[in-house]
Amino acid sequence: MTALVYLDDIAPGMRITNGPISVSAAEIKAFARQFDPQPFHLDEDAAAASFFGALAASGWHTAAIGMRLLVTGGPRLAGGYIGAGAELSWTQPVYAGDSLTLEAEVVEIKRSRSRPDRGIVTMRSELRNQKGEVVHKLLARMMVPRRAEPA
Repeated sequence: MTALVYLDDIAPGMRITNGPISVSAAEIKAFARQFDPQPFHLDEDAAAASFFGALAASGWHTAAIGMRLLVTGGPRLAGGYIGAGAELSWTQPVYAGDSLTLEAEVVEIKRSRSRPDRGIVTMRSELRNQKGEVVHKLLARMMVPRRAEPA
């Protein structure tokens, strides 16, 4: 099992790459039925007549795939990946058959002054499809514990 990573172990410029992971029509529809039941996520004919022109994954599905790729390809953070805020954008639709790859980089680390046992890691990530097009951007802040001081 991989060792836990603490705030003290992380440095700006640290990079994570993971994927690809393919997205199927069945997965797009299953996610949409449960979380985003719009016609262009559920039905090929409705999607063909929509802005997207074909069955498209929910942006929230795309974000969830990015999270999976981060957690399975990134360091095993002590305490887990605990969100402390984010800015996200969807720049291209994700279609059935697309393969997505995560590219992420730590851009900032702030130690907490009021809570010396933790800090905030800011990470910029992009999901790219098989054509190299960015389909999702995320700037996420995560709370990460510091390593305990020896007694």
